[in-house]
Amino acid sequence: MSAFFAYAFLQRALAAGLCLAAACAVLGVFLLLRKDAMIGHGLSHVAFAGIAFGLLVGRWPIAVALAVSVGAALGIMKLREAAGIHGDTAIAVVSSLGLAVGVILASVSGRFNASLLGYLFGDILAIEPAEVIFSAALAAGVLAVTVIFYRRLMFMTFDRDAAQAAGVPVRRLDALITILTALTIVLGMKIVGILLVSALLVIPAAAGLRSASRFRGAVLGAGLIAGLSIILGLASAYILDWPASGTIVIAAFLMFGITFVFRKK
Repeated sequence: MSAFFAYAFLQRALAAGLCLAAACAVLGVFLLLRKDAMIGHGLSHVAFAGIAFGLLVGRWPIAVALAVSVGAALGIMKLREAAGIHGDTAIAVVSSLGLAVGVILASVSGRFNASLLGYLFGDILAIEPAEVIFSAALAAGVLAVTVIFYRRLMFMTFDRDAAQAAGVPVRRLDALITILTALTIVLGMKIVGILLVSALLVIPAAAGLRSASRFRGAVLGAGLIAGLSIILGLASAYILDWPASGTIVIAAFLMFGITFVFRKK
């Protein structure tokens, strides 16, 4: 195992993964408490369309996916507010459109399909130093937003109407959390892939909420489980020669299962 920490590419993978784990833990707990568990899944489908378009035109697939995902996230908010569509329905509508567009773009040109597979399934071992910096900046941003707006975020999470009546800028904070989620989805694609990135938002947060009775305990538990998932997943993938992305998610699921044995009282 000493060789595991000796390689620079594994060190970068671990650093980026732990940064993503921290961001996912905080956002995931908020999203689950707001009953928005599926938004990560929906935005990952939209990001697929953005990646496919970026690869088709040969320009900045990550930047395109980021712009499309943020636009879709804000579009989901508008659908909920203006059209009165239920949250899960709005997510399903937008994500279905994104996936459909992505499938069409992927089929009209076969010359970029190999590159698209890397985004679909992730390639954490190919993380570049710049991507480690971006992941660290994302984690720092999510933690900073949580600390600065902690009371207001808690208020609107547990009683949205009362928070709005009390003058809390609910819509702006909604947009902020939604945009941070979109950023996390896009940056997480390189680590676990489009197909599995939403799992890092949901599974550790669900385990944290199950194993703790207070919000801070849930966030800390989610962060611990997400971080351990990255470490154990990478180590297992290295030893067993398995795909890192799938192994990370399986590790998270196993720890989620453990919470059923040691459930909170």
